Parts: sequence; C-alpha cells; structure tokens
Amino acid sequence: MKKIMIDLDRTIVDGGYLEVLNEYLGTNYTYDDIDGYFVEDFLPQEQLDDYLEYFYNNINIYDYTTIKPNAIEIIEKLSKKYEVFICSAYLDKRVPEKSGVVTNNKHMWLLKNLPFLDPKNFIFTSRKDIIDCEIKIDDKVGNLKGCGEIKLLMDGYHNQDYTEEDLKERGIIRVRDWNEVADILL
Repeated sequence: MKKIMIDLDRTIVDGGYLEVLNEYLGTNYTYDDIDGYFVEDFLPQEQLDDYLEYFYNNINIYDYTTIKPNAIEIIEKLSKKYEVFICSAYLDKRVPEKSGVVTNNKHMWLLKNLPFLDPKNFIFTSRKDIIDCEIKIDDKVGNLKGCGEIKLLMDGYHNQDYTEEDLKERGIIRVRDWNEVADILL
C-alpha cells in the first residue's frame, strides 16, 4: 500500500491565526495585508513577544480554524486506498519551549476529527523533508521534498510566488481544493 503524507495547517484546516491576531490587537487585518507565512511576523518585536505569550498561554488555535470543504470525507476515502499519515510541524523557533502546547492541540483535533485514522500515523516534526513516501500534500513547497511519485501543493496566500513553471520544474502540482486532490488520487 502506498504511503501518503498530509499536512494539517492550511491543508486540512484554514484560518485561525489571523483571527486570533485580530482579536488580540482589536484590528481587522485580512490575508491581503499579510506578506509571508506567519501572520504575526509584521508585528514589531516588543509587540510580538507579548502576542506570543498571549497566544501560547491562552489560545487553542484549532478553536478558530475551519475545515476545508470535503477534506475529511476525501481523507477518509484516501485511507481506504493508501496508508495515510498526518504530518504537522510543531516547532516555533521563536519560543521552542512553548511548542508542546500546540502539539497537544493538534493531537486532540486529529483524534476528534479523523477518528478513522490510527493515531500511530500522526507525525509531529518540523522536518517534513525527511519523511519518505510516495505522495505528499502540503501548502509549503519545501515540505514536499523526499517524495517519490506525487507532490501536491495546496494553494494558499503564502505560496502564490511560485509559477506553474516553477512548480513543474520541481515535479509539483498545485491543487486549489480537496476535490482536485480526489480527482488526482482517487
């Protein structure tokens, strides 16, 4: 049975981070205002430190996310055809001592929302490039390394700089939603 690695954040679930930042700051930023992967990166350092303290001590980000349309149903179908692993980054280099908080939240979300998967197939690492499998689905190009056959890049605001030509040279296919994933893999 072929192995498939699926990312969690911005691949299965969307949002959360900007909503929490807006709640904390009392602002109405949109993803058009964000230039980069981490939405809070545009904060000045003194504000960032306070925000990260608030975030890690008070927030379960998965209370703020939404599941991408059809993601759960399609992952369940994939699990009947492939050995499915959910591989999610956990380390925040800015506050590594707090990273376990998010890992626990991810684990609990996965248990609740993907009960058809064996929890032994949940991998928490910030080095997804070392995961060797036939198929990978992720929203970050760098995480698609170490893949044999099919690399699917989940479309996102933070990966628009990659042209279709760039992706083709890397052997990557951009998918806009889970229905496109199903068309390719099912």
